[in-house]
Amino acid sequence: MKLALALLAALLSATFTTQATPNIPPPPQREPLLLRNATLHPVSGPAIAGGSLLIVGGRIQAIGTDLTAPPGARTVDLGGRHVYPGMIAADSNLGLAEIRSVSASLDSNETGALNPNARALVAFNADSELLPVTRGGGVLAALAVPEAGRTGLITGTSALLQLEGWNWRDMALLPEAGLHITVPRLRLNNALFPTQPESRLAEMRRSTEARLKLLDDAFESAKAYALARTVDATTPVDTRWEAMRPVLPANAGTQPARPVFMHADDLAQIRFALDFAARHGLILIIVGGADAWRVADTLRERRVPVIVDGLLRLPLRRDDPPDALFSLPAKLAAAGVQFCIAEGGRDSTNARNLPFEAAQARAYGLSDDEALKAVTLYPAQILGIADKLGSLEVGKLANLFVADGDPLEQATRIERVFIQGREVELSDRQTKLRDKYLQRP
Repeated sequence: MKLALALLAALLSATFTTQATPNIPPPPQREPLLLRNATLHPVSGPAIAGGSLLIVGGRIQAIGTDLTAPPGARTVDLGGRHVYPGMIAADSNLGLAEIRSVSASLDSNETGALNPNARALVAFNADSELLPVTRGGGVLAALAVPEAGRTGLITGTSALLQLEGWNWRDMALLPEAGLHITVPRLRLNNALFPTQPESRLAEMRRSTEARLKLLDDAFESAKAYALARTVDATTPVDTRWEAMRPVLPANAGTQPARPVFMHADDLAQIRFALDFAARHGLILIIVGGADAWRVADTLRERRVPVIVDGLLRLPLRRDDPPDALFSLPAKLAAAGVQFCIAEGGRDSTNARNLPFEAAQARAYGLSDDEALKAVTLYPAQILGIADKLGSLEVGKLANLFVADGDPLEQATRIERVFIQGREVELSDRQTKLRDKYLQRP
C-alpha cells in the first residue's frame, strides 16, 4: 500500500512538473552567432534590407549587408524576417506583483509614507510566470518600480532588469535606477464630493498640505544627514537617509548621481514636481505626465523627460477631448520634450501590451519612427542605459527579437528572442494552455 502511494505521489509530482516547468535560462553565449538575410531595424538609423548581424560574447560586433561568419560561428538564415531591438517597459511592477487578488504574491510596496530604503531589485521574482509572457511580446527589459500603497510618498528605488535569468543578480542591468516619489493629488474637485460639508473638504486640504510638508522635511533631513556623514564618518548610519544620498547634490552646483522619478499626472502635480526638484537640486523625471503638454516649454527648457504612463485610459477631465492622452506623445515630440511610452498603471499582467500603447500614439499623430523609438531607444536614453540597450548598434547588448512584421501591429508574430546573444524559449503559461485546449476533442 505504501509503495503504491509513493508511486502515485511520484507520478502526480512528475505530471505537475511537466506542465509547470519554467523556461530554463540558456548558458552564456559561447560561439559567435551570425543572423543573416533579414531586414534589420537599428532604430537609431534607417532599416537595412538583406542585412546581417554578428553577435559575439553577448554583444553586437558587426552589422551590415556583407558580413562573413568567423570560424566556429553558427549561422542562422532568417528568411527575410524583421529584427528589432528589445522593447523596454519604463514603468512596471513586473517581478513584484503576480496576482492582484492574492496578497501573498504581491511585494510591490511597503507600509508608511517614507520608504526610500526599499529596493525593488532584491524583491524581484525571477520565476514570475509573467516574465515569459512579456518576453513573447518583444518586451525584453523592464524598470521594476516600488508602488506607493495608500499613504506612500517616497516609495523606494527602482531597478532595470532584463527579463531572463536565474535570479535578480543575473538579470540586473541597473541595480538602482533612481528614487521614486508619488506626488499627492493637489486638485480637489468639489464636483466629486457634492455631499461633503466644507469642513470635511478643508480637512482634506490640510491633510494634503501635511503630506507635502512631510515630503519636504524628509529631503531636508536627508541633506542634513548627508552633510553630517561627510563631515564625520562615525555618524550613525540611517538606512532611509543613506538611500537618498545618491539623488542629492554632493556639493552646491554639482549634479546628483541618480535621478528622482516623480509620479505626477495633473498640472498642479507637475508644477509642484518642477518646483520641488529645482528647490532641492534634483535630476527630475516625470512619470505619468497626462498634463505635461500644458507645460511643455518649461519641460523642454529644463530638460525634464516624461515617461508617459499609459495612453489607454480616460482623460483627466470631463471636458478634455477623448483623444487627450492618445495625442500626448505627438504633442510632446512636436514641442521638443524628451519622452517615452510605458504601459499604463504598472499592471504586470499587461506589460506585454507595451507595443500597442505606442501603436495608439502612432494612430494619433506620432510618426512611425518616433513610435518605435518611444518604446526602445527613448526609454534607454531616459534611464541612462542607451550604451547597452535601445537600438541595434555595435557594442550594445544583443537583446533583440525576430518578427514577421511591424511589432506595433497586433497581427505580427514574434518568432524568436535573443537576450545577450542567447536564444530564449518562447513558450509560457498562456501558450501551453493554448496548445492544451487545441487538443480538446
